[in-house]
Amino acid sequence: MLGRSHKSRQELLEKNKIITEQKSIVEEKNREITESIEYALRIQTAILPPEKIVKQYLENSFIIYKPKDIVAGDFYWMESVGDLVLFAACDCTGHGVPGAMVSVVCHNALNRAVREFGLTQPAAILDKTSEIVKENFSKSEEDIKDGMDISLCAYKIYTNKLEWAGANNPLWLISNHELIETKADKQSIGYSEDSKPFTNHTFTLKTGENIYIFSDGFQNQFGGEGENKFTKRRFKELLLSLQNLTIQAQGIAIDKFIVEYRKETEQTDDILVMGVKT
Repeated sequence: MLGRSHKSRQELLEKNKIITEQKSIVEEKNREITESIEYALRIQTAILPPEKIVKQYLENSFIIYKPKDIVAGDFYWMESVGDLVLFAACDCTGHGVPGAMVSVVCHNALNRAVREFGLTQPAAILDKTSEIVKENFSKSEEDIKDGMDISLCAYKIYTNKLEWAGANNPLWLISNHELIETKADKQSIGYSEDSKPFTNHTFTLKTGENIYIFSDGFQNQFGGEGENKFTKRRFKELLLSLQNLTIQAQGIAIDKFIVEYRKETEQTDDILVMGVKT
């Protein structure tokens, strides 16, 4: 009896030792993965325009940027050409690491369209960006169907002239407490079964009007008492209810709202909202 009892204790000790070793291995692997993703975050953060640059060109503005995971498929983009400020809200396929990898490809394509090919018209930039993204993905032996939805503005601050083009994501303009939506072309940058040239829209803005561009993460967030999707209609109502605030205060209020709406609910997707007061 004593022999069997001693043997059982030995077996139990051996099992515990194996479990401890396996746990240590898993923890080490998780640590390595987390460190790699956090380093990827440093790289992705480096491609985002710094806040001081945003404020230099768009003084009256806000950006709400909330990745679902450590890294994101959403990103915001900005470039200045003479007296023209180009800025965009971009939403790449997926989120987390896969989305972040697509975002780097799409960010590079946007930069090339402007810097290498000298384009400043939003529709022309989207056409060229889509061409570059398709070209990059065509080199793979796999059939890659990833791409990007985007809302892209070209704004001449001193004349209040705005040009805009969009791939699936719209432009919202609020003037005198009225929201005017300009719908995007129903196709993505990159993969699209029936690609057509993007449509360019031109506006002459009045001082004091508000421009909003965004990904779909905010309106698709679940939360509230019934764990319901927030929806596009309610997003419009929220923005209209904040028009008596400065654009910076609107950003703070919108950020606070979505945090309180989500509460303990998991974030559904990356969230990106940009607002600019003319």
